[in-house]
Amino acid sequence: MSDAVSLPTRSPEAEAQQPSRHKDELARIVIVGGGAGGVQLATRLGNRHAVHRRAEVLLIDRDAAHLWKPLLHEVAAGTLDVGQQQLGFVVQAKRHGFRYLPGEMVGVDRTAREVLLAPLLDATGAEVLGPRRVSYDVLVLAIGSQANDFGIPGVREHCHFIDSRRQAEAFNEALRMDTIRCLSDQDGETLDVAVVGAGATGVELSAEIGTALDLAAGYGFPGLRDRLRLTLIETAPRILGALPERVAEASRRELERQGVQVLTGAQVTAVDEAGLQLKDGRHIRARLKVWAAGVAAPAVLRTIEGLEFARTGQVVTRSTLQAKGDDWIFVIGDCGWLIPEGAERPLGATAQVAQQQAVHLARALSGFLDGQPVPGFRYQHRGALVAIGHYNAFGSLGRRGLLGGGTFIQGRLAQLSYASLYRRHQLGLHGFWRSLLIWAADALHRASAPRVRLE
Repeated sequence: MSDAVSLPTRSPEAEAQQPSRHKDELARIVIVGGGAGGVQLATRLGNRHAVHRRAEVLLIDRDAAHLWKPLLHEVAAGTLDVGQQQLGFVVQAKRHGFRYLPGEMVGVDRTAREVLLAPLLDATGAEVLGPRRVSYDVLVLAIGSQANDFGIPGVREHCHFIDSRRQAEAFNEALRMDTIRCLSDQDGETLDVAVVGAGATGVELSAEIGTALDLAAGYGFPGLRDRLRLTLIETAPRILGALPERVAEASRRELERQGVQVLTGAQVTAVDEAGLQLKDGRHIRARLKVWAAGVAAPAVLRTIEGLEFARTGQVVTRSTLQAKGDDWIFVIGDCGWLIPEGAERPLGATAQVAQQQAVHLARALSGFLDGQPVPGFRYQHRGALVAIGHYNAFGSLGRRGLLGGGTFIQGRLAQLSYASLYRRHQLGLHGFWRSLLIWAADALHRASAPRVRLE
């Protein structure tokens, strides 16, 4: 049975509470969240509707710029220039025909069809703008996800998270300060780091920290890598549970070759200032601790009454990407919970899923506003890749891979394939010619700037 749904008719109550709209006024599509899916959708819809003037597209995000989330581990390690890679929403909106509004969603009034925004504060905490309400005809939620602390004592107080650019930069600052402390100690003080959660983020961060210290050695800090004591902790029997076992096993061997201690089947029960307590009684010493385990949706979603939620707080959707409980609300990316027909598990919280959903919805919303049914979304798995620092990468190709579905790749081919994921993302945001200029600028920057953050 198809999940296609025609444009619903508003109730008289909803019409009465909705701001009056002239018959020639544009319908408003509001997208909350400027991650991989949200900014891709806003760009595509803006390009389309700026030409045909059929709808107004508004993107809301609490940050002023977009940074591709799979790059956050490089920001945290200090091997990525944020200023070079982030994309300002104001500039993108001007170039592609949508509007950007800074703000943080704190609720949704489904009856009035309005998004509720928190007061906008400056760096000192002073209020710049008061609480606001933004009306919508169609609402798209794309606010991503965050690591899940599972209520474990001490996690929020003593662990860093890298779910956003600001969090990743905060960890990098702490890492650099702890590195300086080690360098100033003549008695061989170690740099003790623990990463909890061996999904792609945890694995890539563990390797990238080692890469950063190796690069720093080239600027006059020899022996720094030898002082690193990094432990990667995973509750499951193996790392990278969402990836093929061969990829996971190759990644583990490479991590251990680089000096990372990998603990699987290890459950953290408490965190304190000195380290982490495991269920089996062991205590892992670590001054710096990163929590990258689990997936949970932002708590604000639970405040939206009338929708259906998964145990992790994600909004349950139909194959049309419409929220169960409201045909006017669509959900894409990590904050949505969609189990494809015939599948047992929901789609993963990955940029690949979010981008494909954005492309699908960009095509479907014009017809939806005209009263046409929304086609169901079909995910095309294009493979899975993981980078182990700058030294190696592993992955498997999707069903339509050039070398055949499920083909295991590693080394230079895997590294190029991994890099191409980001380049394709840029291509979708900027088009071919502007992307070509950006790629050339990146190459010049790499040739002229330090490869690790030193200041």
